[in-house]
Amino acid sequence: MLTSILSWSWIGTGLLLIVLVLLHSPKGDGMGGLAASGSSMFSSASSAEATLNRLTWTCLALFLSLAVILSAGWLP
Repeated sequence: MLTSILSWSWIGTGLLLIVLVLLHSPKGDGMGGLAASGSSMFSSASSAEATLNRLTWTCLALFLSLAVILSAGWLP
């Protein structure tokens, strides 16, 4: 029963992690970014972007923790 709950939670966090990564704005401008001013490349992240980063890292930590727990054989 516990293994089933953790397995479904692992699948859910994996799907949520995919969505969160896809929501991030692209960082690079490709070759066009080389000619742009350097100050725009190093601007601080907005509050929404910082929150999205925090959610993504939290979801990643949860996903990896569940992967270790489920694959280590600690559960019957």
